[in-house]
Amino acid sequence: MGKILSFLALAAGLLFACNPQREGTTDRSRYDVITEKSYIYREHKPAPGPLTDSVMALKQQITEYLQQQGFKPHMAGKDSLLFVRTNNQEVMIELPAPQDIWEMNTIIVFDPAKNPLFINLHKGTAQLDHYLNK
Repeated sequence: MGKILSFLALAAGLLFACNPQREGTTDRSRYDVITEKSYIYREHKPAPGPLTDSVMALKQQITEYLQQQGFKPHMAGKDSLLFVRTNNQEVMIELPAPQDIWEMNTIIVFDPAKNPLFINLHKGTAQLDHYLNK
């Protein structure tokens, strides 16, 4: 239940963060600014174990697929992200401290013509096909 509430809060924040009026007024020094077609990930060293191996295998499958689709890897340098779309709309996302192995391996896909997409590692590449074809 906590994961669902956390995801809903993050999604709501994402929706309210879109503001084309903000151009030029955001202090970008606080943010990891992303402007190109990429996937964003965090660098964490999780404890070894069967669950970690399973999550890492799913993450590897998704990242390989993204690279085949022309997305570049981008390690999140900060927990505050600023996505800049081609229409100059800015989308700010604050990443919460990860609570488990799944959150440690969060992947966010960004195409400058679209809003960012949070990847659910359980859903595989079907969610990406939908995102790419929108």
